Amino acid sequence: MTFTNKTVWITGASSGIGEALTLLLAAQGADLIISSRRKETLEALKGKCVGAKNVWVIPLDLENDVSIQAAADTVLSKITKLDYMFHNGGISQRSLTQETDLAVDHKLMQINYFGAISLTKRILPFYLKQGFGHFIITSTISGVFGFPLRSAYAASKHALHGYFDSLRAEHRENNIDVTIVCPGRIKTNISLNAIGSDGKSTGKLDDAQNNGMPAEKCASIMLKSVGKKKKEIYIGGKEILMVYFKRFIPALYYKLAATVKRD
Repeated sequence: MTFTNKTVWITGASSGIGEALTLLLAAQGADLIISSRRKETLEALKGKCVGAKNVWVIPLDLENDVSIQAAADTVLSKITKLDYMFHNGGISQRSLTQETDLAVDHKLMQINYFGAISLTKRILPFYLKQGFGHFIITSTISGVFGFPLRSAYAASKHALHGYFDSLRAEHRENNIDVTIVCPGRIKTNISLNAIGSDGKSTGKLDDAQNNGMPAEKCASIMLKSVGKKKKEIYIGGKEILMVYFKRFIPALYYKLAATVKRD
C-alpha cells in the first residue's frame, strides 16, 4: 500500500526514526502533522518534505500534559480525518538501577508512557467517531526483555505493550488497529540524548548504536509492516535473536543478558 492522501501524525519527528518516517511519508504524498519540542528543527524538516500536500508543525512536549492537550486541540481543529498516529517520541536511559534517582524513573515513565497514553486518550474518541484509525507505537526490544542500564526505560516500554495490547483487544470491533514496533540497534541519537542517573544527558553515543541499521531502512520496514497491519514487529540485526531466546530458550537468554557489555 501507499500512504498517498493519508493523514499522519508523528511525534518525535525532529530526528532519527521520526525524521526518516516523515520524509518517506512526504515522498508518498501524505498529509503530515509533525511534532517534537524543537519547533525550529521541525520547520527545517518541513522544508525537506518534498511530495507532501500539507505539513503542519505542531510543537509538543510529552512531559507536559498541558502541551499535549494544546497540541491535540490544535490538530483536531485543523483536520477532518486522521489515519495514522505514530507514537515515536521518547527518551532513553543509561544508568545502573541502584544509582538512579527516583525522579529519573518518573521522568522516563512520564515521557515514554504517560505522554503517549495522554495523547492517545485525546485521539481515540476522534478515531471512534470517524470509524477507523491506526496507532503505531515505537517501543524497543528492551520493551520485550530487560537490559543492563535501561531499567526505567525498559519498564516504560513494557508498559506501552500492556496498554496498547489491551486497547487493541478492546476495540477489535471498532476498526482500530495497533502496531507495536520494537527496534534493536538503529543508528540514531537516542543513546547520545539518553539520560543518566542524575537525569542529565550522558552525551555519549553507543558504539553499537552508531553501527546499527540506518534509520531510513528501519522506517521503510515500519511502513511496510503498518501497511500490512502487523501487530508487533522486531527490526534490527542479530540483537533481535534475544527476543526469541527469551521466548523459546529462556535459560540462554538469562545467561547472555548477564554478560552484555554495559555501554
